[in-house]
Amino acid sequence: MSAPVHGTCDDTFSKVRDLFERSFEGGEIGAGVAVLIDGEPVIDLWGGWTDEERTRPWERATIVNVYSVTKGMASVCLNQLIERGLLDLDAPVSTYWPEFAQNGKQDISMRLVVSHQAGLPNLPPLPRNLAYDWTAVTTALAEAAPEWEPGSQQVYHWGTWGYLNGEVLRRIDGRTMGTYLREEVCEPLGADFLLGVGPEHDARCATLAQGQVVTPFDAAPGLSPEERAEDNAMWGPNSRTWRAAEIPAANGHATAMGVARVYGALARGGELDGVRILRPATIDRAIVQIGPGMPMSGGSPLRFGTGFILYRDSQGGGPVATFGHGGIGGAVGLADRERKLAFGYVMNKMNSGFRKVLENAVYECLA
Repeated sequence: MSAPVHGTCDDTFSKVRDLFERSFEGGEIGAGVAVLIDGEPVIDLWGGWTDEERTRPWERATIVNVYSVTKGMASVCLNQLIERGLLDLDAPVSTYWPEFAQNGKQDISMRLVVSHQAGLPNLPPLPRNLAYDWTAVTTALAEAAPEWEPGSQQVYHWGTWGYLNGEVLRRIDGRTMGTYLREEVCEPLGADFLLGVGPEHDARCATLAQGQVVTPFDAAPGLSPEERAEDNAMWGPNSRTWRAAEIPAANGHATAMGVARVYGALARGGELDGVRILRPATIDRAIVQIGPGMPMSGGSPLRFGTGFILYRDSQGGGPVATFGHGGIGGAVGLADRERKLAFGYVMNKMNSGFRKVLENAVYECLA
């Protein structure tokens, strides 16, 4: 069955459209790709299917779980607080969240938390029915002891990063990260990105391919296939429970253009269509490397700024040119400051491998 592909693509990027169309012949199920240059959309394509059975076409408004792309959006929120003088990276977390000062954590700074150096990479064991309960999780993290000396290692805090930073934001601002993101970033920009998905959006949610999906609270080992299927239906990434939760590290749902519009603003110094989400100086500070970098198998260390991943330095070896955040499975949002370019890619088949193919093709077309 041929996959439907829709949207617009500037002739300069016809190669990207060709590759996108062929990706569905190569195994992609459903996906979207969007590129803005200096705020103008030059690629806005979507296609394929929202379900593994290929019965529901991917629509313009289809949203899908983008995993850790969510961290990049949450990082915009944190940097807004810094810009407004409400959050100090060198202050202890306990300045904003007093209960956090338990079990040797009184001196852990916000700088260590935003850069994956807090020594708290694992979510505490909780009963399954409390897995997505914000108060239960953050209370357990406040009571936990670091697994090693904070600041001595940089280890990806896949699930805990969102709870740690999200609770600090909530203590400072009073809103949850999902509400703050919607009201301060996404709605002003017209960016279709949700952290906390109500049932009214279920009809436009793509389902992630089964057998490849993960959550920070994966089911305990030893379950039978039937028990695991039941657990996944109740708590997995295609469940109503997962969608409704606000997990700022992992469960944002978005269109490719929704991701690209936020990074389109960041690529232009923080402003898009008359809406400013950050000042240029704030972005400059946000993409200064914090920590030594996280070792990666067979590649350069993964570098972090104030929440963002730092991907590429400028041509002259100067400040970071490209930054953003990817998600497990392949979704990504990027801002290239040199070209004022934003790139967003979302999909419902994990690790299909087409994101990098399309990203490389964009730059080949520009060259």
